[in-house]
Amino acid sequence: MTTPQPTKLSFYRRGRTTLYASRYDQRFSYCCYVPESYDEAAQDVYPLAVLVHHTGRTASLLRDEFVDFAEANQCIVLAPLFPSGIIHPNDLNNYKHILYHGIRYDLVLLDMIEEISAIYRVHADKFLMHGFSGGGQFVHRFLYLHPQRLMGASVGAPGTVTLPDDDKDWWIGIRGMEERFGISLDIDALRSVPVQLVIGDNDIETWEVTVRTTSNFWMEGINDAGETRIDRLKALQRGLESLGVKTRFDFVPGVAHHGVLIQEPVKAFFTETLSHYRTTTPLIAARTPA
Repeated sequence: MTTPQPTKLSFYRRGRTTLYASRYDQRFSYCCYVPESYDEAAQDVYPLAVLVHHTGRTASLLRDEFVDFAEANQCIVLAPLFPSGIIHPNDLNNYKHILYHGIRYDLVLLDMIEEISAIYRVHADKFLMHGFSGGGQFVHRFLYLHPQRLMGASVGAPGTVTLPDDDKDWWIGIRGMEERFGISLDIDALRSVPVQLVIGDNDIETWEVTVRTTSNFWMEGINDAGETRIDRLKALQRGLESLGVKTRFDFVPGVAHHGVLIQEPVKAFFTETLSHYRTTTPLIAARTPA
């Protein structure tokens, strides 16, 4: 009988992993889902899907909701957790605008990806990304900053949007993006990313999306993209398409602002995008796991 080789991965690094503190900044953490087929002794490389939570910060629940997708597509899932109350105790919005009191949430996430690429055989160069509500805000702003890292981007029902308008300051528009982030808009790379815009057709309440002058994030013109999340997502679609970005707009019938109920078209978009990517680009690991 062959003696099994000792494993490097603990029980808590397999399947539905526990939450791990980010090495980059331990105020933030992440969890993963690793498909049952993952074998440390094998050589196959797994694609990556990043799921960004909404304001309720149910990162591990969001991860669990995509286990079926992960198994069906042999894909590792990463779900970051960006807690509320960073810097200001009552703050809920920190990660949504990428830059908050000097914290670059895009860099926090990118380092999490580098961190797990040292643990698993994962294709870290390009990945899928989805976010709903506050997560949708993060995803489309990340898309402007790092289109070359995205295999596909799914933007679900964001409350506010950044339009690709260089006549308006970040984060209503993109003017000043390079000064803030050291990154200019790469339109060619942006055009190469399949973008899904997804929302329930009954997502029409305005109480949470109308930004008041008393808000820390008030800017002149912040509500000009539209009254409802649907209006604002349509404005984002028009803005992206004006740059030549191909988008698909998925309305989910009978659904209000409920993230889990818009996930089926997201999984379909991910599956289609991943299938196309697999046929055109060999999946090669960014690095060899330690």
